Amino acid sequence: MITFTPLSGAARSSRTVPLAYLLQVDDIRILLDCGSPDWNPENIETQSEPGDEVTHPWQEYCDIVRKYAPEIDLVLLSHGDLAHSGLYAYAYCHWDLRAPCYTTLPVQAMARIATMEDVEGIRDEQEVDVLEEENDESVVTEGVESSEPRSPKLKNEPKKFVATVQEVHEAFDAVNTLRYSQPTHLQGKCQGLTITPFAAGHTLGGTIWKIRSPSAGTIVYAVNLNHMRERHIDGTVLYRPAAGGVFEPLARPDLFITDADRVNVVTSRRKDRDAALIDAISATLSSRSSLLLPCDSSTRLLELLVLLDQHWKYADFRFPICLLSRNGREMLTFVRSMMEWLGGTVSKEDVGVDGSGRTGGARRRRGDEDADDDALGAFALRFKFLEFFPSPQSLLQTYSSKEPKLILAVPASLSHGPSRLLFSDFAAVPDNVVLLTSRGEEGTLGRILFDKWNNSQRGDDKWDKGRIGSNVMMDGAMTLKINSKVPLQGAELEAFLAKEKAAKDKEAAHQASMARNQRILEADEDESDEDSDSDSDEEDEVERALDESQMDTDEISNPANGSPRKRKISKNEDDADWGLDIDEGLTKQLLSFDIYLKGNVSKATSFFKSAGGQTHRFRMFPYVEKKRRVDEYGETIDVGMWLRKGKVLENEADDEATREARRNQAEGETEAPREPPSKFITSEVEIQLACRLLFVDMEGLNDGRAVKMIVPQVNPRKMIIVHAQATAADALIDSCANIRSMTRDIYAPSVGETVQIGQHTNSFSISLSDELLSTIKMSRFEDNEVGYVTGRVASHFSSTIPILEPSGPAIPTPNANLLHTPRILGSRPIQILPRSTMIGELKLTALKSRLASVGVQAELVGEGVLICGAGARRDQSSSSQDTVAVRKTGRGRVELEGNVSDIYYVVRKEIYNLHALVAT
Repeated sequence: MITFTPLSGAARSSRTVPLAYLLQVDDIRILLDCGSPDWNPENIETQSEPGDEVTHPWQEYCDIVRKYAPEIDLVLLSHGDLAHSGLYAYAYCHWDLRAPCYTTLPVQAMARIATMEDVEGIRDEQEVDVLEEENDESVVTEGVESSEPRSPKLKNEPKKFVATVQEVHEAFDAVNTLRYSQPTHLQGKCQGLTITPFAAGHTLGGTIWKIRSPSAGTIVYAVNLNHMRERHIDGTVLYRPAAGGVFEPLARPDLFITDADRVNVVTSRRKDRDAALIDAISATLSSRSSLLLPCDSSTRLLELLVLLDQHWKYADFRFPICLLSRNGREMLTFVRSMMEWLGGTVSKEDVGVDGSGRTGGARRRRGDEDADDDALGAFALRFKFLEFFPSPQSLLQTYSSKEPKLILAVPASLSHGPSRLLFSDFAAVPDNVVLLTSRGEEGTLGRILFDKWNNSQRGDDKWDKGRIGSNVMMDGAMTLKINSKVPLQGAELEAFLAKEKAAKDKEAAHQASMARNQRILEADEDESDEDSDSDSDEEDEVERALDESQMDTDEISNPANGSPRKRKISKNEDDADWGLDIDEGLTKQLLSFDIYLKGNVSKATSFFKSAGGQTHRFRMFPYVEKKRRVDEYGETIDVGMWLRKGKVLENEADDEATREARRNQAEGETEAPREPPSKFITSEVEIQLACRLLFVDMEGLNDGRAVKMIVPQVNPRKMIIVHAQATAADALIDSCANIRSMTRDIYAPSVGETVQIGQHTNSFSISLSDELLSTIKMSRFEDNEVGYVTGRVASHFSSTIPILEPSGPAIPTPNANLLHTPRILGSRPIQILPRSTMIGELKLTALKSRLASVGVQAELVGEGVLICGAGARRDQSSSSQDTVAVRKTGRGRVELEGNVSDIYYVVRKEIYNLHALVAT
């Protein structure tokens, strides 16, 4: 049984992003995508009533992901942008989403870069780890009790679920990468499932997932597709007219999960969109003005860079292309190492050698500090006109605000980061152009600007009517909230330093109090123990050698910092490292006494009386017997000698440069720069809008015409629509209803609504004996081999899995009517022949291709009829005796009509070859 539940990005929903869906196949739970919302929309807080708690639009989605995360058995990521993979890192590290995750290599790299860019930009402007209520018991100091009652429900959850950079690397390092068309048979709880990725287009490495289950059949998950070939990637393999339509391995699935976000959209031709984009850029730069182009940090940025680089070379422009991104250089380095995944005009044909015999890229690009600039890579990915800037401040230090330039700034939603900060200064300058290439998420500044532009267009020029609109002059005022991080100054800095000093003093006093209590409770017997054996001299020597080696390495010149108590701990640790007996002092530290007696017990000379006649009291329990530390040959190893010899050999082997480098490295580690105290502030800026605004669709997605053409040709048995608004979902359902061969089992669930498909089946495991396995005749069908067996189930004590064994020689039981039929003298007894079963579904197009390969001409006539042989040539002089008709009259029923001839047997043989023949 299949159970499907949209967690976010469902059909009939106003918010179509992020995408996250829970697919349950029998007892296996699969998470399809794990996108993150935009954490900084313009109106982030909602409050139903004055007394209610303030909630955030992403709270419900994050709560349900956190609820299901520990129960997930498999995670599949389809695209490398934030809408599909942005929340995976946080869920992996904080919500125990440790299930195996699979995706392609480019999606792993692009998702890592996009998530890092997002978390670095947010954490650089906002305090995301603020706890709403400090109620963790670990922050309460020892001996101090809180007078306020604690709620059993923890409320110290962050308002925004943003991971750290280290957590992002940790999460995506654990992702398993696959290649296109690589079937993977899963193990563990997912045993029996086979997953295969196919190219989806739209983004580099974008994936269509094919999930094959022995009980539920084939499931295809395909969202955000693009069948058109672009400059840096090819289109999806799902539909290719040149190859005959729908890709055969993805045709006729049992369940097809797809999106319908752009069903009501008619996209203009790519040639017109590219021309409008280039014309707007050229006209603005020629008039000595600048353009701001908000973009994403990984996926769709590549298409823009290739387009701009080609135009800059063609027009011989000298205007700079400025990319404001912290990870832009790293992203291009990743892409250059994955040339086999690229397509379009940037393909492996661009990799080559120039006329001088040197690899492409002989001239170093200005500002490119990569050491592999001359390495093997595509010429189209060198981008010699592109310059990288980590922040708007670095851009202003290189180019003044009056110089004409094209600025690509992240993120595309303008909710935070460089794009929002630049827009606050950029929009007030007349003749500047803000060029949008995507609509943005609902509620963000990017969507607000898109709606402003779209509402200013005429009815026929709107973005979804297949026309290119015109730019509009923005006017009026807009108030923006700008988040920033500023260093502390004046009284705030003094208060922070005083608070930090008070915390350090309190911690030092606490540590001193604990040490004093420890000294009072335990007596120090190490310095004046008269029963110490001769091993103490050697131990001191080893300690001195270790201390000298440590001081030489770390450049510590004050040996008086370590107390005798620290030396004792060091000695005990040294003993443990060399596998010797633990010293008595460490043993006493690890033991606990209920009663302690006063007095210095370490200076006793006898048990009852001291030399001065004063009586001392001693601990009476427990007693630790001291043992001499010897090796198995009776001679103690001189560890100190080996340490000194190793140090001498190391110093002799190193030259002066090596020693200087090691010393500088140690100084760099000990003197790491400390970030100055700072605070996060939010300021409201009122902007007088005077720039121009233009939108050109560069999202690279299928429009409504493509979706309505591809889905019926896939012809699924059942279909689920996701990632669409109500009007778009209804339009796709109505379009499919007009096609007679299309299924009527189409579902469009909302968020949290569960769709159940099929019935729950129980599967059992059984092992075939070697004797039975050797008698089975297997027939291949698609990716499986099918055979018919008859036996008895036996259980053995050596195995927990039952074994199917042969049931003995089969004795034919003739029909009762045959028993009474008199047999003619000399005739053979009647034998019952085994029945044959043909498994598979005959496709006339596949049969036509096989007949053409063996030299038999065939043509489709009417619906469900294939004429083979002489009748397909339409030659009146040809004999009708060599004509065979193949007709499908119903489900699982094929009729072969024609005279007995060579053509008849050839056609019958090819029909048999398209099925799995099993004798039952």
